[in-house]
Amino acid sequence: MIDFTIETRIDRSPGEVFAYVTDPAKLGTWQTNTVAAEKLGDQPLGLGTRLREVHRAPGGKELESLLEVSEYEPGRVFALQVIEGTPVDLRITFAPDGDCTVMRFKAYGRLDGPLRLLQPLLGRTLERQFKRQCATLKGLLESAAPAHC
Repeated sequence: MIDFTIETRIDRSPGEVFAYVTDPAKLGTWQTNTVAAEKLGDQPLGLGTRLREVHRAPGGKELESLLEVSEYEPGRVFALQVIEGTPVDLRITFAPDGDCTVMRFKAYGRLDGPLRLLQPLLGRTLERQFKRQCATLKGLLESAAPAHC
């Protein structure tokens, strides 16, 4: 089982962090292995919205995923369930801490069949990757304006 949580304190309000994290057009700015991300359909982002993402894996191979928003509470919770692709779901919570945000980024899933043998390695790799990405997000958001925490 892949199951880890990364906690990051960001010097921005929960609403600001939520808006940035949930904008598919900005995904590639902080998830640097993202090649493309698009919202499918014409409706605003919300519960049930589907997203198509393409990520570059080690070795340069591109992996496509279809995800669905499984939780959506603006400024509080954003979760994605994988419909097609590597079965690692995400749940991100945004909690106020004074004028700042504590973002908890949880990844969890279980590989099936022969891939289950790779689960420990993939779990460690994903955790390192998402730690770097959360640090990149923090840097981007905190450099955008003066600190207020």
